[in-house]
Amino acid sequence: MDAVHLKRQLITFTEQLFREGFLDEQFNQLQQLQDENNPNFVVEVVSLFFQDTERLLDELSKALDQANLDFKKVDGHVHQLKGSSSSIGAQRVQRTCIIFRNYCNEKNVQACLKCLQVVKHEFALLKSKMETLFNLEQQILAAGGPPSI
Repeated sequence: MDAVHLKRQLITFTEQLFREGFLDEQFNQLQQLQDENNPNFVVEVVSLFFQDTERLLDELSKALDQANLDFKKVDGHVHQLKGSSSSIGAQRVQRTCIIFRNYCNEKNVQACLKCLQVVKHEFALLKSKMETLFNLEQQILAAGGPPSI
């Protein structure tokens, strides 16, 4: 596939991510920080977000599995996840975290457990879609096209 066609595909896919609420304006701002001196900036930041989120989701699962549930600890993890998702423009993950924090404040165990599943699901969807986005960018470069971000 030629670079021009791949570029159109990338633009369409990125627009879809915004329309479906996976990404927000913060992702555009993150892209603007990338330049020729740091051509992998966005991939690196998003990869760190993936690693950090997987760690936080694991910690949340353990915290919610305790007999004496520490809602303050759970809320702290959710707050951290909300902040990191906001910083890369992961809008759907961030919005789910806002709801999750409300359930922590209410000390609603069942709702927190359900919210954890929703956050895990939203994160898995986002990760898959971002990997697709980054793969398209790599295909454009391999086809001789310019860096797209």
